[in-house]
Amino acid sequence: MEKRLQKILARSGYGSRRTCEDLIEDGRVKVNDQIPTLGSKADREKDEITVDGNPIPKPEPFKYIALHKPPGVLSTVKTRDTRPTVREMVQVPGRLYPVGRLDVDSEGLILMTNDGKLTHRLTHPRFEHEKEYRVLVAKRPSPDVISAWRNGLRLENGELTLPAEVHVESRTAEGTWLQVTLREGKKRQIRRMGNQTDLPVKRIIRTRIASLKLNDLKPGEWRHLTEKEIKSLKD
Repeated sequence: MEKRLQKILARSGYGSRRTCEDLIEDGRVKVNDQIPTLGSKADREKDEITVDGNPIPKPEPFKYIALHKPPGVLSTVKTRDTRPTVREMVQVPGRLYPVGRLDVDSEGLILMTNDGKLTHRLTHPRFEHEKEYRVLVAKRPSPDVISAWRNGLRLENGELTLPAEVHVESRTAEGTWLQVTLREGKKRQIRRMGNQTDLPVKRIIRTRIASLKLNDLKPGEWRHLTEKEIKSLKD
């Protein structure tokens, strides 16, 4: 099946589609020994595609992995930071990227995959996929605070949050556990919502991304998704 050349190159590990478009425009790509133009299509099963004279490698099979990120681990692949990353925790060869992020102090479910299409569908704001968290706050929230989180509130930079589902789960000596479901992913959003409502956040554990659940994965553990889970995410 013919596909746009930049998509084939990106799927074969040559970088983002923008990077692959640059390779084509620079004349470094050939299809059947001919220099293509941007927008050209090819069939990698039938056509000979080369970059700088070297045949492109076969694409990696898609991988889907659920990881329980512990606190103190960075939700990234490469960094100059000396702290561990989620990629280092998953001992699987090939490319893997986190779908969405958790700040370094937060913990819980991270989806790791090399499926760019699924990543886009799960992270683009217009799809409004749900993400569920257990949130420990330092004190008992007032009804007004719960209402503000549920109705959407204005953050310190003027951004307005979407309405969130919020339920009090339990009260302990440490504080109050809330169950919070968001349909967006602003940077450090829950902590910022706490700051805006004088409700210090002590701990965040993500328990669900769309239909994928953390279940009984312990901190630092990971597993491959089942075919049923993959289909559910794609649907």
